[in-house]
Amino acid sequence: MILGEIILSNIQDRHFYTVKDTITNVYLMLLNGGIDLLSRGITWGILAWFFQYRLFEIQNPILYWFVLFVAEDFVFYILHVVDHYSRFFWASHVTHHSSEQFNLTVGFRSSVFQPLYRFIYFIPLSLMGFKAIDIAVMYSITQIYGIMVHTSYIPKFRKKPLKWLEYVIVTPSQHRVHHASNVEYLDKNMGMCLSIWDRMFGTFQEEIDDLPIKYGLVSPLENRNAVNIVFHEWVKIGKDMQRPIGFFTKIKYIFMPPGWSHDGSTKTSVGLRAELKAQKDTVEQLTESV
Repeated sequence: MILGEIILSNIQDRHFYTVKDTITNVYLMLLNGGIDLLSRGITWGILAWFFQYRLFEIQNPILYWFVLFVAEDFVFYILHVVDHYSRFFWASHVTHHSSEQFNLTVGFRSSVFQPLYRFIYFIPLSLMGFKAIDIAVMYSITQIYGIMVHTSYIPKFRKKPLKWLEYVIVTPSQHRVHHASNVEYLDKNMGMCLSIWDRMFGTFQEEIDDLPIKYGLVSPLENRNAVNIVFHEWVKIGKDMQRPIGFFTKIKYIFMPPGWSHDGSTKTSVGLRAELKAQKDTVEQLTESV
């Protein structure tokens, strides 16, 4: 699929891929996979330990796998929201959003250090009676789908019967929104497979027809070498820790949403949207008065 997308995008002169960006995606995937492999024995062992204290077990195999799919997708949604709304975790997750391209290999541009803490979110699944190996298998299945939605070739579903899928599953259109740096799109569409969580909890945003998507970070990286892509947010946190501010304010710089500042010099996605809305309202009022 990746090879086909590369060939087609070049034939059509759309150039969704660059050599450097694709190599970076592969590098980050290998780094993430290596950490995941090295830590797997410990993380699976922890999940197996909690499994012995399971609250119940689902005997029907069809129901077992269905409930595991829904529950794990919801757990990933929570993990993803935390990754976006706490700077400490965003410092790891930001690597996935650092590409200014959008293609299938961007799906492999992993949050390098996520395997070190991801298992914590799966502990409730162990307590629900799901085996560690089954949790891992289901995560792999949902990850494969999560990679496939990183494409610009599948348009927004506008007509029935496909349009109803937009209300249930995460589509490429919805995930394009997630990777956008446009203020209107920031921190939206957190689901892996199901879009119902975003609709339920207010993080859903449709792709706007007259708003071209700009991929990458709000503040683009000047130095795009592989090391800086992984560690740049940690470096920024370190610099904020050196400010002449109080201890609890420093803690806020670690755990508050990305963009938070004690003096308002930088803004979170919520603050940026409020600022944009105020600007639009001002323009509308001036237009009406004229």
